[in-house]
Amino acid sequence: MRALVLILVLLPALPAPADVIHLKNGRTIWADQVRESKNKNEDRVEYDLGEDTYAIPKSSVDHIDAGGAAPVHAASGASAPDITPPTPSFDHEADISEKVICDGKVDIDALASLAQAANPERAAIAYFLAGKYESDHGNFPQAKRYYESALHFQPDNTTLLIYYAAALMRTGHATEALPYAQHAVVIAPDSPDAIAMLGFVQFASDHTPDAIRSWKKSLALRPDSTVSQYLARAERESSAESDFSQRESSHFNLHFEGKDTSETFRRDLLATLDSEYDDLVRDLGYSPRNNIAVTLYTQQAFFDVTRAPSWTGAINDGKLRIPVSGVSSVTPELTHVLKHELTHSFVSQMSSNRCPAWLNEGIAQIEEGKSSASNGHQLAQLFAAGNEIPFNLLEGSFMSFSAPEATVAYAESLAAAEYLRDDYGMSEITSILQHLSQGSSTEAALRATVHSDYRQLRDEMGRKLKERYGE
Repeated sequence: MRALVLILVLLPALPAPADVIHLKNGRTIWADQVRESKNKNEDRVEYDLGEDTYAIPKSSVDHIDAGGAAPVHAASGASAPDITPPTPSFDHEADISEKVICDGKVDIDALASLAQAANPERAAIAYFLAGKYESDHGNFPQAKRYYESALHFQPDNTTLLIYYAAALMRTGHATEALPYAQHAVVIAPDSPDAIAMLGFVQFASDHTPDAIRSWKKSLALRPDSTVSQYLARAERESSAESDFSQRESSHFNLHFEGKDTSETFRRDLLATLDSEYDDLVRDLGYSPRNNIAVTLYTQQAFFDVTRAPSWTGAINDGKLRIPVSGVSSVTPELTHVLKHELTHSFVSQMSSNRCPAWLNEGIAQIEEGKSSASNGHQLAQLFAAGNEIPFNLLEGSFMSFSAPEATVAYAESLAAAEYLRDDYGMSEITSILQHLSQGSSTEAALRATVHSDYRQLRDEMGRKLKERYGE
């Protein structure tokens, strides 16, 4: 198996100033600190991001620039749009901010003090600023809790409602966000921001026609490129599904083309999904709060709607999108695809949309019944030579990978999940997801459960692969 060109994915938010690593493939990495090191016979570049440390081969680095202002990105979510509501201004904001944000973190004692004072407006502003700080740093679960506290003091504040709805959606609670987004529009019926947020929540909760109407109304009030992009996506989906029908079970909303799927096929598919749902509840000890949308497409309609790379077999972007052209019954292959994609829905909700792609894909492959045995020898060679894709580069979506790169990414993900399951048990994997849902970084969650950072996980995996499959 050939060595891969390293692909840089979207990184968590970073404080400024920062060092910039320029890779030979044209990508860049922003880091708190950068240093060179040696591992066996390989020169490496190590860099720190917050509490976490990563390493890449020095041979992949073109040059390093010291200092600079790092761009701020929100942490990605599996099924939530990457949107940021407009930043408002409040009276006494600077004064309150100085009390609430101290030494690069939220001062919980100062928050409590402001909450106990007889001034609901100042208390609401304080909790909002705490939530804004956490959301700017990618910690949406904690931001959600702060916005909820802010709304306790000012339940009819449009800004708070918009931000709370966004945080709910980013943490996998789109259905719960709907009444808050609707309330914001009732209070501010001419606010393009409130109406746009309602559209995002409607789209994420499987109300696509309503989302299209909301986004068109928002754009009529004020042009916005992000809203326009999502409107185009929703219209592609609506056009492809214009003559679709729908059936429901206790856990699923199934969308399908009547002329391309028989009643028996649809009934068997829902029964299979319900059975697999029950299996996942037993394996993961968790049950999703809301029904899951499943859409069956012809092959061409699938790619028209999703714009997915050609190697993609199915997608879960909050909705299970399955191409079934030429399939007239629930085959073993389709069963595996359904189990894989359904697992993503569980994992996304369990982690509040904060699970790194490698762990998400690894768990999904385990649940569908895959094993590393078929390519274990090649993986062992890859790790022994130091040519594996580093875990920090597997935290974001694999969609930008070529087919060969995606093959390696999925293989590494499966091997990592197998290692965690075999050495620590599924209970520790679910504990990792719980830590992620509470705002922990991936490495912090690993350290809190299996006592490993990425470097230790990589070394232990390499050793295990060598023992099982040789080099």
